[in-house]
Amino acid sequence: MIEVGIPFSDPLADGPVIQSAGTVALKNGMTLKHLFSQLKPIKDQVQIPLVMMGYLNVIMHYGIEKYCQSCVECGVSGMIIPDLPFADYMDVVKPIADKYGLRVIMMITPETSEERIRFIDDHTDGFIYMVSSASITGAQQSFDDAKQEYFRRINAMNLKNPRMIGFGISNKQTLESAQANAAGAIIGSKFVTLLNQYKDANKAMDELYAALEK
Repeated sequence: MIEVGIPFSDPLADGPVIQSAGTVALKNGMTLKHLFSQLKPIKDQVQIPLVMMGYLNVIMHYGIEKYCQSCVECGVSGMIIPDLPFADYMDVVKPIADKYGLRVIMMITPETSEERIRFIDDHTDGFIYMVSSASITGAQQSFDDAKQEYFRRINAMNLKNPRMIGFGISNKQTLESAQANAAGAIIGSKFVTLLNQYKDANKAMDELYAALEK
């Protein structure tokens, strides 16, 4: 899976690395319309699912139905909207997403109640995005005992949807912790840091693989 981030001026869930990347993109003239124009020509070349991640303000401004239609035209399989209230998801976004065959990925944190987690599990498909903490994105060297217990607690709930753990995956230790308790891991800040460092996507990927083996 490739997560495609939509730059936004006030990304509440993102740490300094992703915020900085978004600021640069916006200064360079990136818009949602332009992003779709970049994705559409390569959709037949990408063999793994694409998932859009962006904040509600940008999507509402673009138009929810237009957004879903553009996603389908660009080969996108699903979307993550970190600040989407669940009631709005059920009443507004889900019916339109279902119409276009798109999956809306909801997030949970260590503070999310079991009742709410099961409700999310019952009313979504695709996967559940497990945020490793109630903080912002950013690489971590390890997950403490509280986070490990959170991972095990959710794993023991036997949810119908697979789970992906994100926020803080940066090395072998954090990757293995995620893999032991979920279907996989989501890596953002570490890759963006390497991309900024090497200015070359292939080199950044090589260095990311190396970091995940250490």
